[in-house]
Amino acid sequence: MADKINKEEQIGIHKGALSILVMEQQEFVKLLQIVQQQIDAHVKALKDLGIDLHAEAKKASPRNELDERLK
Repeated sequence: MADKINKEEQIGIHKGALSILVMEQQEFVKLLQIVQQQIDAHVKALKDLGIDLHAEAKKASPRNELDERLK
């Protein structure tokens, strides 16, 4: 009987932990969505200002810096 109660308590602990973790995960997803919206807004603003983000990314690439040093 003691093993069964112990097992049931363990099951309850794990179910409770999963419930809390799922809620935390949902909040984290909301936060990531807000961050993505902010990134998108800044990217759009830069594009509207005529900035070529692909060219900027190529300039900033560490691989490109290495290639230039080796030339």
